Amino acid sequence: LVVSNFTPVVRQGYRVGVPAGGWWREVVNTDAAIYGGGDVGNGGGATAEPTASHGRDWSLTLTLPPLATLILERA
Repeated sequence: LVVSNFTPVVRQGYRVGVPAGGWWREVVNTDAAIYGGGDVGNGGGATAEPTASHGRDWSLTLTLPPLATLILERA
């Protein structure tokens, strides 16, 4: 899953649909401190909930860092 926030504002509680439940690990966060960013993120990942969104039966609630991209994979 790739999610980008092209605004300069942190988006808290952003819900995005995913194809399956379980833990989704944050593989890349371009706002991470190792890239010189502010380290805003999701603590390493998020658990999908059985709440429909974007045409999917499962969804994640994410914090989207400003001007950044997240890559998550189902663990």
